[in-house]
Amino acid sequence: MSPHMDAAMAEQAQLRQLVISAPGIPPHLLVSEVADMFMDESHGKLLSLPVLDGDRPVGLISRARMQQVLFRQYGRELFGKKPVTAIMNDAPVVIESDMALNEASKAVTERLKFPVTEDFIITEGGRYVGMGAVMHLLNAMEAQLAAQTEDLAVAYKQLKASQLQLIQSEKMASLGQMVAGVAHEINTPLGYVKNNIEMMEMFFDSNRAMVAASNALADALLAPHCTEQELQERLAALAELRQQPSSEADDMLKLFADTRFGVDQISEIVQNLKDFSRLDRATADDVDLNECLDSAVLLARNVLKNRVEVVRQYGALPRISCMPSQLNQVFLNMLSNAAQAIEGPGRILLKTETEEDWLKITVQDTGKGIPADVLPRIFDPFFTTKPVGQGTGLGLSISYQIVQQHGGDIRVTSQPGKGTRFTVRLPLAARTPQENAA
Repeated sequence: MSPHMDAAMAEQAQLRQLVISAPGIPPHLLVSEVADMFMDESHGKLLSLPVLDGDRPVGLISRARMQQVLFRQYGRELFGKKPVTAIMNDAPVVIESDMALNEASKAVTERLKFPVTEDFIITEGGRYVGMGAVMHLLNAMEAQLAAQTEDLAVAYKQLKASQLQLIQSEKMASLGQMVAGVAHEINTPLGYVKNNIEMMEMFFDSNRAMVAASNALADALLAPHCTEQELQERLAALAELRQQPSSEADDMLKLFADTRFGVDQISEIVQNLKDFSRLDRATADDVDLNECLDSAVLLARNVLKNRVEVVRQYGALPRISCMPSQLNQVFLNMLSNAAQAIEGPGRILLKTETEEDWLKITVQDTGKGIPADVLPRIFDPFFTTKPVGQGTGLGLSISYQIVQQHGGDIRVTSQPGKGTRFTVRLPLAARTPQENAA
């Protein structure tokens, strides 16, 4: 059985629980006799009693109506001998017992008058089951709303948790796509660092032999019983070593500089990866988004593959308070999409500027563009035009959400065959997602 059916059955059971047993009044019963029935203590909680023709309700007589008639001057003499049908409400509120609680509440409240002087009739298949009190129905609705509110709160927490998991999944997917490129970027400087170390080892062995020959000559000169032949041998050995090319010192300095450059490149890549991976960092930073774009370009080198030229047109940007790792993910996603949209050589323009109270970041490519019928759906969760297994359909959706949480928006224009332009706008007085949520 589906959860929806379970909920419907639960609501029906709630309405049946509101049934109050009350005797029906035959249509021929006199008003004076009905008045005596209202005096019965067992009916004290009821505002009205049903008028039944067999087991079918035909009307309703309320305590208030009865008092209105009988307390009137000569009311008992005028109406006491008449059948109750003469003063009953012949259009009472009738609710089927299998009606959903919210539908029953709507049906009752639409005809509710203040002060409340009547109950409503509950039937099953048109046959009388019992009476229902308006206050009982309203209390049941209040309890149901409270339970629904609690369920909504739980669902909202679960949704937020799922949202974080989706962002984390998309981040890991993006990182997975970048791993090959990052590995290549690290391997390149790592390769010549390794080669430099091997060359340094060769120079070190040569210098070590020179030092050893120099030490042997010094030992001979200082020895009191050193022969002239032994001294000549030491001098000859040192002279032979000195005849080898003597540019090792300069070469060593170049190797050290080259190695240091390679290590700095590796350090830069690792630092950018570290910044990107801290997606769930709770603290905000004042950052220059030009630096964030440079970080994203570094991580996107693999998808650029030396065929896509990145043109930077950076303006002077004020530092803004934001979640840099989240915006890094936005920029990396846009760069990756732009590179994948370019078939063969192409160009990506990165442009930053300020416009009134906004900071604008433009990512424009010379790729194949986006068809007009697809463009309205690109920010929908799980929508992707990539083959199965090559795209999660979450990248742009999460990017849009991140930018929106920073108080900004993303705009996109595209011409099939010419390219696409994404524009991210962030307020200069940007607030972090936590501040926006508050």
